[in-house]
Amino acid sequence: MEEQIQRKDIRALTLDQLRDFFVMKGDKAFRGNQVYEWLWQKSAHSFETMTNISKETRNLLTSNFVINHIKVDQIQRSEDGTIKNAVRLHDDLVVESVLIPTRTRTTACVSSQVGCSLDCHFCATARLKRMRNLNPDEIFDQVVAIDNESRLYFNRPLSNIVFMGMGEPLMNYNNVLKAIEKITSKEGLGMSPRRITVSTSGVPKMIKKMADEQVKFNLAVSLHSAVDEIRTSIMPFNATFPLVDLREALQYWYSKTKSRITYEYVVWKGINDTQSDADALVDFCRFAPSKVNLIEYNPIDDDRFQQANEKAIMMYVKTLGKKGITATVRRSRGKDIDAACGQLANKS
Repeated sequence: MEEQIQRKDIRALTLDQLRDFFVMKGDKAFRGNQVYEWLWQKSAHSFETMTNISKETRNLLTSNFVINHIKVDQIQRSEDGTIKNAVRLHDDLVVESVLIPTRTRTTACVSSQVGCSLDCHFCATARLKRMRNLNPDEIFDQVVAIDNESRLYFNRPLSNIVFMGMGEPLMNYNNVLKAIEKITSKEGLGMSPRRITVSTSGVPKMIKKMADEQVKFNLAVSLHSAVDEIRTSIMPFNATFPLVDLREALQYWYSKTKSRITYEYVVWKGINDTQSDADALVDFCRFAPSKVNLIEYNPIDDDRFQQANEKAIMMYVKTLGKKGITATVRRSRGKDIDAACGQLANKS
């Protein structure tokens, strides 16, 4: 075990660093390209599987590096076809990821942290302390595992990725962007960034940073109230990142990217189910093109949060529609296996 700790995870190396390693060892630089392809395009779990590389070179790699690949410990299948993976990391910590199938596409919902940095009262993951950020390769591996499952169970490749699993992606900014770079690059999975959505509870500074870096993926904001007092009562970090700052950051995002913003919004009975709540949401949406996903609430054993009735949901749809704002009611998938939004809590 001590020897393994001393060896570096090879996937932490860039292609240039890998090429330099082989040159330093007296080999050709292109050997690094071969290994890099095995690591990212073919998602090799071990050096022994790299069959076009000599045994001597594989032994060299084994003596210098490890591949800290994830392991899917447990798979749960929902009645609606949703699949939840309990993913064991190299240090024995566990996160969860979800495959969400529809008739026309398959979406991977991936985690970015072990636990979560934020404190949303309605989310089961937020009850877990943040233990650490996931590395880029650990995020990448979740996507590969779900792509494999999509091909196995649904006979089609993965079509979309959402960063809506465990953790706040913008609190693990660098690793999330490195993972997306690998997922979208020709050297990795070659997926279009337009098929990727990063969901944040709202970290203004990092939203502006994404805008400055001209990222090509989609942005979703977990909003749930456009009234500061209400939002702070259910999402206490809103006291630090108030709506005025979030709105300014999102205005900046749109001015830089011209990319429409998606708001995720749960309507709860007695919390945000009045006409004034809906009017406040309309006001918040006006500054930039946006759409609203009204998401069905998934209980987490907290009596304070109860799904609003259908009348309140339709009131939101009507209020938003009158102002030309697209509103879609999203029914949850995978509730019977605790795989729906807000339910990921490592019960396994």
